Amino acid sequence: MKIAILASEGAPYAKSGGLGDVMEALPAALSRIEGNEVVLILPYYKKIKENPKYEVEQVAEFQVGLGWRTQYCGVMKLTNRADDVTVYFLDNDYYFGARPGAIYGDDDDNERYAYFSKACLDTMAVVGFIPDVIQCNDWQTALVPTYLKAVYRGMFPNTKVMYTIHNIEYQGWSNANFFDDVLRLPWDCRNTLDMNGSVNVMKGAIESCDLVTTVSETYARELMYPYYAHGLDGIIAGASWKLTGIVNGIDYNTFNPETDPALPAHYNADTIDEGKAMCKAELQKELGLPVNPDVPLLVMVTRLAGHKGLDLLCYIARRLLNEEDIQMAILGTGEAQYESFFRGLEAEFPEKVAAKITFNLGLAARIYAGGDIYLMPSKSEPCGLSQMNAMHYGTVPVVHATGGLKDTVPGVDDKGENGLGYSFQSYNGDDFHNAIKRALKLYNEDKEAWRALQVRDMTTDFSWNVPAGRYMELFKQMIGE
Repeated sequence: MKIAILASEGAPYAKSGGLGDVMEALPAALSRIEGNEVVLILPYYKKIKENPKYEVEQVAEFQVGLGWRTQYCGVMKLTNRADDVTVYFLDNDYYFGARPGAIYGDDDDNERYAYFSKACLDTMAVVGFIPDVIQCNDWQTALVPTYLKAVYRGMFPNTKVMYTIHNIEYQGWSNANFFDDVLRLPWDCRNTLDMNGSVNVMKGAIESCDLVTTVSETYARELMYPYYAHGLDGIIAGASWKLTGIVNGIDYNTFNPETDPALPAHYNADTIDEGKAMCKAELQKELGLPVNPDVPLLVMVTRLAGHKGLDLLCYIARRLLNEEDIQMAILGTGEAQYESFFRGLEAEFPEKVAAKITFNLGLAARIYAGGDIYLMPSKSEPCGLSQMNAMHYGTVPVVHATGGLKDTVPGVDDKGENGLGYSFQSYNGDDFHNAIKRALKLYNEDKEAWRALQVRDMTTDFSWNVPAGRYMELFKQMIGE
C-alpha cells in the first residue's frame, strides 16, 4: 500500500511535543509492514536546513498559488535515513527556512500551513507518488482533505484521506477574509470551512476527509461533549459515523530500560530488583535527596501547564508530604505560577522534594527508571505518552481516568491485581489524594504484589506494532480491501 503521512513536525528533525514523537514512530512502524511504501512530508525548517546530520538532494521545484500570490517550493529528499521511509522536506525560506526559534508562534502561521498543505499535494503529483491513503495531522495539515476534494481530485482520483486529531484545542481559526485572500478555493468550499463567520480549517477537514481518527478510543467519545471539544462537539457528533480512536504507542528504540544510554544501570522485567534499585539510588543522589531504597519516590515529567492537573497536585502536595514518608521529584518548565510553586515546595521540604525546572531528556529517562510512582492527573489527555513510558520502566502510574490515560491504565483492585495502575474518576484533589494513598498502601504493605504490578506494567506491549496494525486495518477499509 502507498501511504503518505503529512505533518508539521516529526522527530528527530523538528519536534515541539507529542505529535513529533508520533511522526517519528508511526511512519517507521508502517514501513516495516510488508508491501507498504511510506512517504513522510515535513516543512524544511531552519533547524533542519542547518543541521549537517541530514543529507538531502533537491528533486523538484515549483510554484504554489495562494490567493493573489505565488510562492516557491523546493522538494528536498533525505538521502541518509536508515529505514525504508522516504522523507521529503518542503523548502521555502519565507515561510520556514529563514525563521529562527520555535516551530510555531508566528503571526502568519495560518498562511504558512495553508501553503504547506497545498504544497504537499503538489509535491506528490510532481514526484509521481500517488498514494492509496493520505494521513494528515492536526490543524496544520487540515486543509489537505479540502484541497484534495475541491482542486486536486483529478490528480488523485482514488486517494482516500484520514485526518487525525492530536489536540483539538488548536483548530486553525482565521478571519473570513482568509478564504479569499489566501486559500484560492472554489466558492462552494466556503460553507465547509465557515464557522461562526470565520474560517476553521479543522472543521473543514472533519467534513471533507474520508475518516477521522484521534489518539485514543476514550478521547474519540469525549470529543462529542462540549467540555472536551472546544466548540467542535456538534461537528464531531455529525461526523461520528467516520470517527474512531487509536491509542498511540511508544518508541522502544528510544524508551527502553534495557538499552537506554541515559541510565546508570540497565534492567528488564526479570532483573528489575537490582537494576531499578540502582537507578533509584543514583537518581536520589542526582536530585540531592537522601538515598533510601524504602521511601517511595513519586515523580512527574511534564509541561507545567494547568491542563496537566497541576492544580490538583498543588492542592494536595503539602498534605501528602506532611502525612507520608515520601519523596517527590518534578521535572519540567511552563507556567510561572507552577514553576514558583514547586521551587517553593522544594525550599520548604528540602529532604523530600526536588524541583528541576528545566528541559532535560536524559534526566527524564532517569526519572522514569528511578521513580516508584508516576503522577499524571491531567484534566484532559488525548492519549499521553508519559504514563506508557513510566510503565515500560516499571514505574506505576496514578492517573485521572480521561482520554488515553483511561485506555492505557486500567485501574487495579485493592490487591494490586487486574489492572496496570491507579486511577481516579472525578477531577478533584481529594480523589487524586486517595488514589495516591492506595498506591502507597500497596507499596508499603505488600512488596510482592507491588513487584508483580511493576512486572505486569513492563511486559504489557506499548510498542507501535499494535497501533500500526490498527492503522492498517482502517487504511484497508478506506480503500475497500
